[in-house]
Amino acid sequence: MTVESFGARLRRAMDERGPLCVGIDPHSALLEKWGLPDSPDGLARFCEVTVEAFADRVAVVKPQSAFFERFGSRGVAILESTIRQFKNFGCLVLLDVKRGDIGSTVRAYADAYLEPSSSLYVDAVTASPYLGVGSLAPMFEKAAEHGAGVFVLALTSNPEGASVQRAVGSDGRTVAQTVIDEISQLNGGVKPLGSFGVVIGATVGKTGLDLSKLGGPILAPGLGAQGGTANDLREIFPENVSAVLPSYSREVLGSGPDTERLRTAVDRVLAECRGVLASAGG
Repeated sequence: MTVESFGARLRRAMDERGPLCVGIDPHSALLEKWGLPDSPDGLARFCEVTVEAFADRVAVVKPQSAFFERFGSRGVAILESTIRQFKNFGCLVLLDVKRGDIGSTVRAYADAYLEPSSSLYVDAVTASPYLGVGSLAPMFEKAAEHGAGVFVLALTSNPEGASVQRAVGSDGRTVAQTVIDEISQLNGGVKPLGSFGVVIGATVGKTGLDLSKLGGPILAPGLGAQGGTANDLREIFPENVSAVLPSYSREVLGSGPDTERLRTAVDRVLAECRGVLASAGG
């Protein structure tokens, strides 16, 4: 049986539900703002509300694994349940884990998140390439085998990242461009969208990066409370807007815990993204 690729599923989800990813980031301050205890019980209630608010209308959700892991085995169990619930509603789950290692270790990460028999199996993960993009090969292979995706960090919004990501190698390319070029090779010729993407922050401004051959999706976090706006997407991705997946977290989650207010926040930011991306030719 042929497995449908993540890129194809993502393209369809974005076309049907709109170009939007919502981060699921239950940090302690947010739980407190929602009137919930900073405990596994508070975490579980937070996730119940987000599933109710987003699962039937958002293309992609992005749980941040660390905010679940901090509660140990109970937190991981809640993450497993939350993943299942979102997927049951047809929402794609991109798990923000930023894993990166070598050999048998990165293969174990691939088994944990990209193997259908795993209780943590998701549609896609984020990954760190700073042991070399080639070190992530087991993730790419597992993803291709099971119709999953991998988003690799390229140019992030945090100020500390620039010293590494904008560093220039002996061939004249920045580290970020090297990452993009290597991911582009994995997507070569795939239509409508490759399954291997990059992460480029929505607050980085004009990048000088060549994304013309990427062929895969671009996750753009940092919108909303972190300072990025939908209009910034025009400047950062002038030729790749149709492949951009804008990601909001605090801007949306700050409207909780009321379900209808959360849905209203989603509708608002989605309308902004649709308007900008459509006007830019996406």
